[in-house]
Amino acid sequence: MATGTRRETFLGFQPPAIGEEEIASVAETLRSGWLTTGPKAAELERRFAEYVEAKHALAVTSGTAALHLALAALGVGPGDEVITTPITWPATANVIVHVGATPVFADVRADDLNIDPEHAASLVTERTKALLPVHLAGQPADLDPLWALGLPVIEDAAHAVESAYRGRKIGGLSDAACFSLYATKNVAAGEGGIIATNRDDVAQAVDDLRVMRRGHGSRYDIAVPGYKANLSDVLAAIALVQMDKLERHTEIRRRHVAAYDAAVAELDGIEPLARHPEDVHALHLYIVRVDAARAGATRDEYQAAMAEENIGTSIHFLPVHTLTAYRELNPEQPSLPVAEQAGDEILSLPLSPAHSDADVEDAIDALRRVHERFRGSI
Repeated sequence: MATGTRRETFLGFQPPAIGEEEIASVAETLRSGWLTTGPKAAELERRFAEYVEAKHALAVTSGTAALHLALAALGVGPGDEVITTPITWPATANVIVHVGATPVFADVRADDLNIDPEHAASLVTERTKALLPVHLAGQPADLDPLWALGLPVIEDAAHAVESAYRGRKIGGLSDAACFSLYATKNVAAGEGGIIATNRDDVAQAVDDLRVMRRGHGSRYDIAVPGYKANLSDVLAAIALVQMDKLERHTEIRRRHVAAYDAAVAELDGIEPLARHPEDVHALHLYIVRVDAARAGATRDEYQAAMAEENIGTSIHFLPVHTLTAYRELNPEQPSLPVAEQAGDEILSLPLSPAHSDADVEDAIDALRRVHERFRGSI
């Protein structure tokens, strides 16, 4: 049964957990005179590579830039195809277009909404240059069957800083893994991204592309016509403090996810995405599916009702192939039924280490009240 009453103040969906430590770190960096890439960025790269068990970690301006430079570093370009998932933020597909290649969308698995390896394999042609899976919500995609296809794999690991696949950390497993430091991420610097790789050639190519120069002082050179995608020390200073807090923040998310799990188990028609016990889930998002026939209302109706309860939610994600840009890019796009059904059903509940236990209980109470009201209409 639902308890309590409507929350008085609005509960933001995923506010960053920023404290005085991050503020002090930024102030120290500003006083040092380093506004652009410097010692803090270098320290972040060293610590991040160690944490994700990769030989190299290269900091860039965003997770989108990380994906873009990884594709370019692997030579993906005009005439090529890259197989990816439609259940992702559009940036995953956009970067394929940015390098002149064509995104090919595979359907997803019904339990965790990660890319379906069997469908991906059926889409491989002589033009396929790479695979770009996403670790949705922090659940690793099934990488073994993707690697078995013998193509370069670039992982979109924006949600997956703490994730591990079959006992191995996401980071140094594929040709490249691309992380995000966006404001909502588990390591939140506001903006930023990191490319992790064990390949020396990929690391060198990314470095050439992100800074546009080699050498020091006035006697510079360039290896390729690159981009301006290096991370500033100001943002790296925030990310370093966030890394110090990772373990503490993970414990908070685990506690909140456990509370959601217990509550949702009692709500007919509301089910969380699968979390596979053989992997480590980063718990970046808590996504549920709303079965309208059993839950008494659609996902959109639940989202609106939760907003009326002063609880912020989100959708991760609407299928990319159904968005205007990609409908126009490929009018002959085949239906992807699993992804399309999920796009109508998925709803992300508030999850952030900035939330208190009481905040999450407010969200749970609101969901119970909304569920009771909608179920009463069945």
